[in-house]
This record gives sequence, structure tokens and C-alpha cells, in this order.
Amino acid sequence: MMTNTRNKLLTLLVLTLGLSACAPVMVGSMVGGAMVASDRRTTGIQLEDEGIEQRSASARRENFGDKEHVNFTSYNRQVLITGEVSSNQVRQQVEQLISRVENVRSVVNELAIGPASSVGERTSDVVLVAKVKAAMVDSEDVFANVFKVVAERGTVYLMGRVTQREAQRATDVVRGVSGVKRVVRVFEYISEDELKGMQSKRAADTSASATPATPGTGAPAAANAPVVTPIK
Repeated sequence: MMTNTRNKLLTLLVLTLGLSACAPVMVGSMVGGAMVASDRRTTGIQLEDEGIEQRSASARRENFGDKEHVNFTSYNRQVLITGEVSSNQVRQQVEQLISRVENVRSVVNELAIGPASSVGERTSDVVLVAKVKAAMVDSEDVFANVFKVVAERGTVYLMGRVTQREAQRATDVVRGVSGVKRVVRVFEYISEDELKGMQSKRAADTSASATPATPGTGAPAAANAPVVTPIK
């Protein structure tokens, strides 16, 4: 089982390395062992998050071209902005621009001011994400599939709808990964009772017939703003 998991992670890494260097370095889901749980967003919201990322990238290109290195990661319609820009003015302009993108609920601006990261740094981030996800799977008590992992210049951002217990355990695992300079949690917290309710609903939905979802359907899973916590 462990060999199979590592082979899947290696395949994931190879595929990710083939992506454009401009794409955000992240992994939101993975096929693993029995500990892997399904995404805690509705299918409609997952599709909407993809649409938000595409609209945000288009807005960035239309307004800044290729002058700035900016990535967007949407989870439950809350957008994490990472990368590097040339000035604080541009940093603020990007945040204002994305806050006006259709269906965005909130923005977490983690843009750094300075030169764009190198290809080597971005490749290192790709490897770091794969190592983080592997560590989560290997831990056997972290549901890797409920976390979206983003890496920028050695800083690892964790997104998801999790309990305080899950957040702390995932943080402990990530902090132990070689190459991680800092961990920033961008979580929507749920209670243990809410988690149990979600698990019961998922079990019921699994036994029912699934219907195709379309982008924009369904409400966000929660209306709370993300809690941003730099850890290291």
C-alpha cells in the first residue's frame, strides 16, 4: 500500500512539473489509502472555484499582462493571492481587482513585493507540495484530500474546511517536512458536530443517485471568513 501511494505521488509530481511555470503550485485532491476523504465542498462550488480562478487569471492578464507574477487559488469562493509584484500599489490594485470578480466572497492577499521567483524556486515549490501531500498520507491520521496545499517560495499555505483538531494535526505534519520555511493556515473552521453531520450526509449521498452539477449552483458551504494564521 505504501509503495502504491508513493508511486501515485511520484506520478502526480511528474504531471505537475509539466504544467506552466505561471500556474499556482498546489494540490487539492489525491487518490490515496483508506484515510483519504472526499472534498468538503459541493460539486457545484468546486466548479465555481475553478471558474473564479480562471476569471481572476484573465483579469490579471488584461490589467497587468505578464509584468507581475500573481497566482490565485479559490476555496469555497474565498481567494488566496500569492506571488510577487513590483510595488505595494500594484499589490493593492490586484486585491481590489480580484474582490470584484464574480462570485468572490473574500480575498486573502499574500503577495510579496519584490522580483518574481525564479524557475528553480517554482520547481522547488512543486517538489515541496508533493512532499507535503506525501507526509499527510503517510501520517495515516490526516485526511489529505480535505486540504488544498499551495506553495510559494518555501511558504506552505493550507486551505480547507476543517476542525481545530484537524488543523493542528495537519500543521504539525507540514512543519516536519524538509524545505518548509513557513506554514500559513487559511482555514474555515467547523465543529466536530458539523464534521459528523457532513460525514453522515456524504454516506447518504453516496447511496443516492448523483446528478450533474453546473458552475454557480449551490451555496457556499459556510459564510465565515477564513482565519489566516501564520505558524512558522
